[in-house]
Amino acid sequence: MERVNTFLGKHVWLQFALSVLAASALVALLFPGDSVLSVVSRTALMSVGGIAVLLVVRRKEKRAAGSTDGLVVLDRKLRRGDVPVDPAEREAMRELVDQRLHRTRHRVAALVLIGVLFGSVTVLTALTGGLRATIGFALFTVVFLGWMIADSSTQRRRLNTMDAALKSTRPAPQPQL
Repeated sequence: MERVNTFLGKHVWLQFALSVLAASALVALLFPGDSVLSVVSRTALMSVGGIAVLLVVRRKEKRAAGSTDGLVVLDRKLRRGDVPVDPAEREAMRELVDQRLHRTRHRVAALVLIGVLFGSVTVLTALTGGLRATIGFALFTVVFLGWMIADSSTQRRRLNTMDAALKSTRPAPQPQL
């Protein structure tokens, strides 16, 4: 799994392509009448805004880490809970953690808003669509919101743990040559 994460971290375009394909498959499953090409093109067009936001965030994180490879290494260390020893790497990790903590400051409100939006879409689908689409959206809503809550809690806990570790421990003294 680590190799897949590293590969996807270095090749962001592949993440976008896989996301568009997965979303297209879900849309085609829920609404089987449209052609595959129209579903993929519509999904890709609707994903442009999200992709643009993610690219801006990624550029800021790369600037903090120094390079794409540096960002991948720091992200791996963050997932594992390994506190960097090298002073430059510690500073890069501190900046990365600060950026991510700042971005997640409204996490609970965002999760509530996403829950309301998904619940509204499910209710509107029940009122205007068929039983298949309603059941599909309801299942998707429950699974997606459950995953979002669990994943955001895990990420926030990792960030808080790393932030505390970076603030409490001093880097190991460098040997004098």
